[in-house]
Amino acid sequence: MAHAKNHDYHVLPPSIWPFLGSVGAFVMLFGAVLWMHGSGPWMGLIGFVMVLYVMFGWWADVVKEAQEGDHTPVVRIGLRYGVVMFIMSEVMFFAAWFWSFFKHAMYPMGPMSPIVDGVFPPEGIQTFDPWHLPLINTLILLCSGAAATWAHHALAHENNRKDLVNGLALAIILGVFFTILQAYEYSHAAFGFAGNIYGANFFMATGFHGFHVVIGTIFLTVCLIRALKGHFTPEQHVGFEAAAWYWHFVDVVWLFLFAAIYVWGQG
Repeated sequence: MAHAKNHDYHVLPPSIWPFLGSVGAFVMLFGAVLWMHGSGPWMGLIGFVMVLYVMFGWWADVVKEAQEGDHTPVVRIGLRYGVVMFIMSEVMFFAAWFWSFFKHAMYPMGPMSPIVDGVFPPEGIQTFDPWHLPLINTLILLCSGAAATWAHHALAHENNRKDLVNGLALAIILGVFFTILQAYEYSHAAFGFAGNIYGANFFMATGFHGFHVVIGTIFLTVCLIRALKGHFTPEQHVGFEAAAWYWHFVDVVWLFLFAAIYVWGQG
């Protein structure tokens, strides 16, 4: 009985994942720098594959811990705090892009700056009409968030696994549809990334949001697979909660992007 557990905490065994994750991240970023200097993308891609492998292996271990009962109420509180802090860091990440956009929109630079301000959007930039495809994409993403909420309510309040699966599947389909329409919009942009501050801000802000949509879609897909395997209970579904919180965060960021960049920023 020397190793009997008489507390509510989960003491982790030694793990190789933090070390491998650090090595993979270093190789990926170092390879990206080499790629920017004309050495090819291969080192960066190797690092990226290492990071993906670590993510898969590490999260698989976390899922195994949950299935084995190691995630006590105290542990689940810690996991939720971790997700909240992660999302807060993401909020600050997007705040930087909003800061850049509003700075250049309210104080545009021109040939006579700072004596005479420039114009924003810059001359020659034809912005998107926010009330066509951007509005449709907004409604699609909001419906996807509502579907994720439906799935969570079905699990947490009714333990209705059919609605859980249906809600997750609908949220994923709408998320994929959003990404397809965003790519279609990019392909029809009348401005590029380089050469103007509007295009740089637009593609960085909406592009990183699109990347987060892809990541969130993967999170929800993993939750769907787990739900089909019988994982999650009304009392214990932190993994699903984390994915749902992340997805709602993506929704809120898009609302701010739509209002600021598409509507207010169209000039």
